[in-house]
Amino acid sequence: MHIELTEMLRCPESHREDVMVLSTGEMVGRMVRFGILGCPVCRNEYLITNGIVDFAGSEEQGAGSRTAPVTPAPGSMSFRAPLPAPVELQALLELSGPGGFVVLVGDAARHAVGLANLMAGIHFIGINAPADVAELPVLSLLRTKAVIPLRQSIARGVVVGRDLATSSWLVEAHRILLRGRRFVAQHETPELPIGLEKLAVAKGLWVGEKK
Repeated sequence: MHIELTEMLRCPESHREDVMVLSTGEMVGRMVRFGILGCPVCRNEYLITNGIVDFAGSEEQGAGSRTAPVTPAPGSMSFRAPLPAPVELQALLELSGPGGFVVLVGDAARHAVGLANLMAGIHFIGINAPADVAELPVLSLLRTKAVIPLRQSIARGVVVGRDLATSSWLVEAHRILLRGRRFVAQHETPELPIGLEKLAVAKGLWVGEKK
C-alpha cells in the first residue's frame, strides 16, 4: 500500500469517517509491505500483509476483525465481454495530467499496469483484485467485505470489473468518485445508483459521468 493512500482510507464500519492511524512494520520505498491500520473511532485494527490491506479480516486476526473476504455475487460472472485495451480504457476515463487516484474494482485491477504506462503520475487502487494481481509501486491493493474502504469523492476515475458489477459495489464505486469524473462498468445494463449521466453503452461496457 502506498503510504500516501493512508489519509484517503476509511474504516468500513458504520460510523463517522475519521483519518486512520498507520503503524508500519516494513516498507519498500513508499510502499508499506507490513503494518497495521487502526480506526480511532471503533478501535478496529486491519493488517497489511505483503502490501495488501485486509479490511475483510479473518478469524486469525482476533477480536474486532471482520469476517471472510467477499466473493462475487451469483450470476456476476455470466457476462464475459473483455475489457478494452488500456489505450481505449484511458480514453473512456478521459484523464489527462498526473496526480490523484483511479480505483479499479474486481478483475478491472488487471489493467493497472497497462493504464499506468499511459497515465504517469496517477496511483491505482485495486479493490478485491484477483489473487494473481500483485501490489506494485503504481498499485495499492485493498481487500474488503462490502464497503469500499475509501473516503467519499476521492477518485479521479472508477472502473468496475465484470465480477463485481452488481448493485452494492456500483453504489460504493459511485460514492468514492469525484463529481464530473468518469464511471466505467463492464456490464451493458448495470443496476446503477442515481447521480450518474449515461454517456455510452457498447462492447459490454457502460460509461457515465457523476453529476
